[in-house]
Amino acid sequence: MQIRVGFEMVYEFVARTPMVLMLNVHPSRAADIIEPDQLRITPTLPLTRYLDDFGNVCTRLVAPAGELTISTDALISDSGLPDAVEPAARQHEIAELPHDTLVFLLGSRYCETERLMEEAWSRFGNTLAGWPRVQAICDFVHSHVHFGYQHAAPQGPLPTSWSSAAAYAATLPTWRSRCAVA
Repeated sequence: MQIRVGFEMVYEFVARTPMVLMLNVHPSRAADIIEPDQLRITPTLPLTRYLDDFGNVCTRLVAPAGELTISTDALISDSGLPDAVEPAARQHEIAELPHDTLVFLLGSRYCETERLMEEAWSRFGNTLAGWPRVQAICDFVHSHVHFGYQHAAPQGPLPTSWSSAAAYAATLPTWRSRCAVA
């Protein structure tokens, strides 16, 4: 199958603003790109591209004061097949993991890890370790986390902590924001 990917984002800046954009298809999918995802920047600006430690294409620029438009339109080929299933995959002890994988275990500034840890263990701590636990987490995310531009709040994100988000969600049929938990 072919998947068209693209966007147009318009920003209004009050002052010159340095930016790092991560908006391109991952290089691991380069062979699948039919129409390239070249960023179009208006007004035209000098751009610098580099790969981060995860292999993502990053684009640096300094946005001028005023309006800036960033867009792209690309076409990518994909088999449409689901990810491979490995029911025998086991959970490794942290001490067994290669050094370069440990960065993926660190907390995120985008998530209140210490507040979500208790919730995660209460939901998934009794599942079998390994593939069954990973599948249970994926199933939960797929059935409870929704994305929709129509639900985005222009004034900023909804509550940041799990407890305030859960309290807020209880007042709605489904709490949805840029990404939301129901």
